[in-house]
Amino acid sequence: MSEADETLEASLKKPGWGRRLRNFADDYLPQGRWLSISAAVLGIYLLVVLVLGMVWSITPARFDVVENARLYTSNVDQETVTGAVTTSALIGVVDVLLTKRGGFLSNDKLPPGVYLDNMPNWEYGALIQSRDLARAMRELFSRSQSQSREDPDLAEAEPRLNFQSDSWLLPATETKYRESRRFTQAYLDRLIDPAASDAQFYARADNLREWLAMVNTRLGSLSQRLSASVGQRRVNTDLAGEEKASQSTVAPSELEVRTPWTEIDDVFYETRGAAWALIHFLKAAEVDFADVLQKKNAQVSLRQIIRELEATQDYVWSPMILNGTGFGFVANHSLVMASYISRANAAIIDLRDLLSQG
Repeated sequence: MSEADETLEASLKKPGWGRRLRNFADDYLPQGRWLSISAAVLGIYLLVVLVLGMVWSITPARFDVVENARLYTSNVDQETVTGAVTTSALIGVVDVLLTKRGGFLSNDKLPPGVYLDNMPNWEYGALIQSRDLARAMRELFSRSQSQSREDPDLAEAEPRLNFQSDSWLLPATETKYRESRRFTQAYLDRLIDPAASDAQFYARADNLREWLAMVNTRLGSLSQRLSASVGQRRVNTDLAGEEKASQSTVAPSELEVRTPWTEIDDVFYETRGAAWALIHFLKAAEVDFADVLQKKNAQVSLRQIIRELEATQDYVWSPMILNGTGFGFVANHSLVMASYISRANAAIIDLRDLLSQG
């Protein structure tokens, strides 16, 4: 046999990397150790995921809207610029959604974000209130009348904030929301620039009243969904108040309304998120609409609404959202939340009536 043939035969007999690894395991690891190591690695991974999930589920703290406005207006005296605090509050809430612990979780496809549901529902509630305010700024606050031209930056910001919240790729939801934030910041920069008279924020009673009407319907829906946690038979009042009113299809005179038990905690945390964002927006409106509220002697009414909403942010001591009956042995967190939301909503109705008076 030639020297070349001997070299070839030796190389063929030489074990590959896979066999070398198996030989190493056989020589240095006792039988079954691979299974123990795999179980330990899996256990550590699950523990890390569990801890991260708990940390990411902590609700972000509230921020001071005036200090927040100083941050986004480069320390300009924002209280002399109408609308600066409200616009900054919207930017601040969107920033919190994107930069809080774990970032924006509603579109996560990997653990721990993929199995969390409380925080994504909290995000959705805050997002809906942000969308409503962005819409009000585009259609109401930045326009002097119905036939006036809409602000170009707000016209770009509002649809981007309405982009679907669960898109994780091409484009990712965070990309669209960051673009919305940039356009809103561009509007704010023009708003505080004395030379840019094309950017305006009209703090009028009718504008505030229209935005509060949006808030009114949102809170009313949340209150009904929370109250339905125990199931109710309700009289159908869809056509009440108008004799000739009609609807598309026939509905029964009484309705059985019940939130599925799998969605009870979802509605609860969606409400907490909506209330969290709304607290900031109402506090900002208290600054920007100060003259309007003072003229109507409505500051106390607005502060009472904020007080009711702040009660929804109290710490939840129970490890899970309980769904006891109304007067049962076990608490019903949804009904407690519905109580605060209903009182805030009733106060908003009274405030809107007050703003409509001459």
